[in-house]
Amino acid sequence: MSTGSLMRAALTNRSLVIGLALSLIFVGAALISFVWVPQDVTTLDIANKMKTPSAAHPLGTDHFGRDILSMIMVGARTSIAVAVVAVVIGMGLGVPLGLAAAARRGSLADEVIMRGNDLVFAFPSLLIAIMITAVFGPSALNAIIAIGIFNIPVFARLTRGAALSLWTRDYVLAARVAGKGAVRISLEHILPNVTNLLIVQGTIQFSLGILAEAALSYVGLGAQPPIPSWGRMLADSQTMISFAPHMAIFPGMAILLTVLGLNLMGDGLRDLFDPRIRRDRR
Repeated sequence: MSTGSLMRAALTNRSLVIGLALSLIFVGAALISFVWVPQDVTTLDIANKMKTPSAAHPLGTDHFGRDILSMIMVGARTSIAVAVVAVVIGMGLGVPLGLAAAARRGSLADEVIMRGNDLVFAFPSLLIAIMITAVFGPSALNAIIAIGIFNIPVFARLTRGAALSLWTRDYVLAARVAGKGAVRISLEHILPNVTNLLIVQGTIQFSLGILAEAALSYVGLGAQPPIPSWGRMLADSQTMISFAPHMAIFPGMAILLTVLGLNLMGDGLRDLFDPRIRRDRR
C-alpha cells in the first residue's frame, strides 16, 4: 500500500481521526503546561476553595483553592509520562523476549520465557505496585516500574505469537538457507513484519497505562504531592462530591476522554494496518 493511499485511508478512518484529535488535545495541554498554566498549582487560596466554574476559574477550584484546569493540565504531564515510559519498558524488554522465544520454539529458553510471563501475569500492576512501594515507598517512579513490569509479558506474548507464524514463511526459509542466523533473521525479517501489531498494542497499553497510573494515584501509590495527578484529584474529591461535584467530574472526564481517544486511535490503526478489516468495511 503506497504512502498516498495510506494517508487517504487514514483521513477517512473516523475512529483514527477522532481518537487522534482527542489524544492531541491532552498531549497539547501537557506540553503547554510546561510554559504556561492559568494559575500556579502549588499556590493555595483557601478563601476561594471549592468555587464552581467561573471566568476566573473555568473548571472551578478544589478544596485548597487551586485551579482545577491548571491541575488537569499539569496532571496530564504525569499521566502521559508514566504511561509512555511504562510502554517503552514493556516494549524494550518484551519484544526481544518474544523474538527469542519464537526463534527457539519448543526449547528450554522458550519454556522459561513463557512461564516467566505467566508468573508476571499472575500479579496485576496494582499488586506489583503495592509490593514495590512496600519496599521503596510510593512515587511516580515506582508506578512506572510496576506498570512497565506488567507490560513486558503483554508484548512478549504478542511478539512471540506473531513471529511464530512468520518463521514458516518462504522468505524466512530462504534466509536460513542463505546462512543467516536466528538473531539476524529476527531483526531483519521478523521484527519489521510485526511492527504494525506492536504499534497498535502500544497505543492500547498507553491508554491502559494512564488508567493504571490514575488507579495507583487514587490509592496513594502514584505521584506524591505537590505533583498533581488525575487519580489523586479523584481521591481528594470523593468526600466532597455531594457539594462540590465539579472536583470529580472534570478530572474524571479528562481520564475518560484521554483513554477513549487512545482506544479509538488504536482501533483505527488496527483497521488501517490490517487489509482484511479494510476490505470488510468497504
